[in-house]
Amino acid sequence: MRWMPGVDTLRRYEAAWLPHDIFAGLVLATMLVPVGIAYAAASGLPGIHGLYATIIPLLAYAVFGPSRIIVLGPDSALAAVILGVVTPLSGGDPLRAATLGAMMALVSGTVLMLTGFARLGFVTELLSKPIRYGYMNGIALTVLISQLPKLLGFSIESEGPLRDLWRIGGAILDGKTNWVAFAVGLATLIVILLLKDNKRLPGILIAVVGATLVVGALDLGAGYGVKVLGPLPQGLPALAVPWISYADLVPVLIGGSAVALVSFADTSVLSRTYAARLSDKVDPNQEMVGLGAANLATGFFQGFPISSSSSRTPVAEAAGARTQLTSVVGALAIAFLLVVAPNLLQHLPNAALAAVVIAAAIGLFEIADLKRIYRIQRWEFWLIVLCFVGVAVFGAIPGIGLAIAVAIAEFLWDGWRPHSAVLGRAHGVKGYHDITRYPDARRIPGLVLFRWDAPLFFANAEFFKERVLDAVATSPTPVRWLVVAAEPVTSVDVTACDTVAELDEALHEKGIELCFAELKDPVKDKLKRFGLFAQLGEGYFFPTIGSAVSGYLEINKVEWEDWED
Repeated sequence: MRWMPGVDTLRRYEAAWLPHDIFAGLVLATMLVPVGIAYAAASGLPGIHGLYATIIPLLAYAVFGPSRIIVLGPDSALAAVILGVVTPLSGGDPLRAATLGAMMALVSGTVLMLTGFARLGFVTELLSKPIRYGYMNGIALTVLISQLPKLLGFSIESEGPLRDLWRIGGAILDGKTNWVAFAVGLATLIVILLLKDNKRLPGILIAVVGATLVVGALDLGAGYGVKVLGPLPQGLPALAVPWISYADLVPVLIGGSAVALVSFADTSVLSRTYAARLSDKVDPNQEMVGLGAANLATGFFQGFPISSSSSRTPVAEAAGARTQLTSVVGALAIAFLLVVAPNLLQHLPNAALAAVVIAAAIGLFEIADLKRIYRIQRWEFWLIVLCFVGVAVFGAIPGIGLAIAVAIAEFLWDGWRPHSAVLGRAHGVKGYHDITRYPDARRIPGLVLFRWDAPLFFANAEFFKERVLDAVATSPTPVRWLVVAAEPVTSVDVTACDTVAELDEALHEKGIELCFAELKDPVKDKLKRFGLFAQLGEGYFFPTIGSAVSGYLEINKVEWEDWED
């Protein structure tokens, strides 16, 4: 039952929850249908596959997902990534596009499940908030640009966000805009944005139904060239294995892995948020397994990669959802629509679908927090800009690669060039403190207290050695002891230990003893195994900085007057 939380919930299901879950599921279905179709179109796939990618994941996650309220389905954050893989490989063939999308879902699902079983759910935490902001803002811009031609009633051949923007401008100047389609799409967008924060009125449903009724009643498709969805295939998705050629394998693998990273990053944040509201506890590894199972299932049933939804989940919550049964009811309602009334949405205009996606893309932009980051940490703000430009210029998948590379570089830089300080005795403050922050701090003649604020490992070992020797060289008095205040040192490796041994020899040549204070026991155990205890001498390891100072003063007779406490 550990890997099937939904079944465990069913065993503990309370009868009082049933009316709430049924009602919430029906309300949810009214929103899932237009959104699923819209995000399929935004991903370069036929609209029907958006419904397939809604029904199957909802059922799979209801069994394997740990969150009782999260809603899965096609997502605007993934649309640009899927589009970037599907469009150039499909050559305009909708069947081929659907096959590529399904294979991306299988890749994504496999990556997520393997990562979950391996308990590597922490990996998405390596992407810092500035990197996520930059990437998501770039994705939002990419999605928005990709939908502008549909909103304006024409089509272009996509070649990347900035080039597409240039082509859109050229098409407008050439008079290709269908002003009737644009009016329908703009009106739909305005209604969605106006009703976005209204919890009582389903803005997307009202806007899309209104647009469909207007286009159908006035016959705008035939009379004014407004492109519409057309009749959907009747029936439910069949089990099918998406076979692709070897030439398509590498971009699909890269795209599917990128989708897995983005979808889990979004889902983990959303699940933690709702878990806190409901006083639940969500295992991130089980979240990966649940999301992976949903992607695998949709890949085998003609869907495409999916994620959690920060817009549809609140709808389910507001409608009174109690458990995963809400998702099951929503999926069955959509399936009923496909079996009984597949032509119900045949007059749905493409411009209205574009408006749904554009509204979602606008919601992806993160602007408010950028001012705060610019004010408190300027370099992280420029990190946001770098990731944003990477996605906007090179596209979604290269942008993800850039974001990951920047995340690794940021992590290594923090460990490669950490902060260090020479310590002194400051007036009116207990202990020993950084002399750059306390310029009046007194230093004991012949003694250098050096603090290293990071783990000591291969990437920063030479820098540690350089900083220690620099502290010795800049000491106002000839140095006899150098004490490393090592409380922040949480780990040490072979390279670092060899460097410390070399440093000890270099200091001995100058008549200086190397000592350590406040070293943690696990780190001390490693130094013993590496032979450094024997080389330095056990007497030169002290439990506190104060004891190290006392040891120095006992051996070396120096004139030293401490501040009066």
